[in-house]
Amino acid sequence: MIDIVFIDHLQQATTVQAEPGVSLMQAAVDNQIVGVVGECGGSCSCATCVCGVDPAWADRLTPPDALESAMLESAAFSHPNSRLCCQITLREDHHGLTVHLPESQF
Repeated sequence: MIDIVFIDHLQQATTVQAEPGVSLMQAAVDNQIVGVVGECGGSCSCATCVCGVDPAWADRLTPPDALESAMLESAAFSHPNSRLCCQITLREDHHGLTVHLPESQF
């Protein structure tokens, strides 16, 4: 299990555990993290799981592909390190990953 830290728009942190191999979106949904909707179920087609990756982690993730980049352009939330949670597959070396969540995904 790895620890993931979600920081909401009020700067309150919630740490959850997840299995490597699941998406960050699935870890959030499984743990009822407010701020991650994931309407499309992880198919990179709705941008309702956008988050801001903490700067300390931004260079440690696989960069977004063209589809994710296009979806991020339509997202309601913008952060310098915006990503779609559904496009981040968790690995052992993501232990401690910290992401910031918007007040709303809409």
